[in-house]
Amino acid sequence: MIIWISIAALASTLFGGIFALRFKDKLHLILGFSAGAILGVAFFDLLPEAINLGSKNYDIYFITSIVALGFMAYTILDRFVFFHSHEEGGEEDKVNKRGILGAGSLSVHSFLDGVAIGLAFQVSPAVGVVVAIAVLVHDFSDGINTVNMILKNSGTRNQAFKWLVIDAAAPVLGVLSTLFFTVPVSTLGIILAIFTGFFLYIGASDLLPESHHNHPTAWTTLATVLGVAILYVAIHLAGI
Repeated sequence: MIIWISIAALASTLFGGIFALRFKDKLHLILGFSAGAILGVAFFDLLPEAINLGSKNYDIYFITSIVALGFMAYTILDRFVFFHSHEEGGEEDKVNKRGILGAGSLSVHSFLDGVAIGLAFQVSPAVGVVVAIAVLVHDFSDGINTVNMILKNSGTRNQAFKWLVIDAAAPVLGVLSTLFFTVPVSTLGIILAIFTGFFLYIGASDLLPESHHNHPTAWTTLATVLGVAILYVAIHLAGI
């Protein structure tokens, strides 16, 4: 059963990325939706789960401090290592690296999604199914987000597709990896808290400003709100 779930995660991510590639001409709307989806994942999925898992050993202030640490760490990488810039031309290689940073973060998150599924099944099949549903409902948006991180940073369709394949394979590898190790629940909570900070930065400081760049604000804002709303409903229903 766990193998079929990991394959479903792969397919969901691929379909999301192919959707983004197919409608590249509507990239500003997809970016707006992606920003909302990433923020939705951070607020409604990663953060609650980080608090739930980490609170067994740490208080909530420590966990939220780790979220802030993740946000600031990504900020430093973006500004001083990958040279944040919204201007096109002359900085294409540096901008491409920013796309790789974003797509790489999303792929690592997808790997951890697979790890979460595998560890949940170690607890019990029932818990594993609940976690798997929660992962599947946002894998489609993960595929969209991964493709968008490459395309908006001067990457090619081929580069975007390569990263999409990596992101789609990541949860499968994550599931398989749990056959060989276990992670303390509290440690997994801290890892999720770090990625909450990463995703808050990607959504609010990267995707959201780019979605409004030279495009009407009203439609991109609506797309962002829609992204948040869909992820909220999907994650809520998955948790029932």
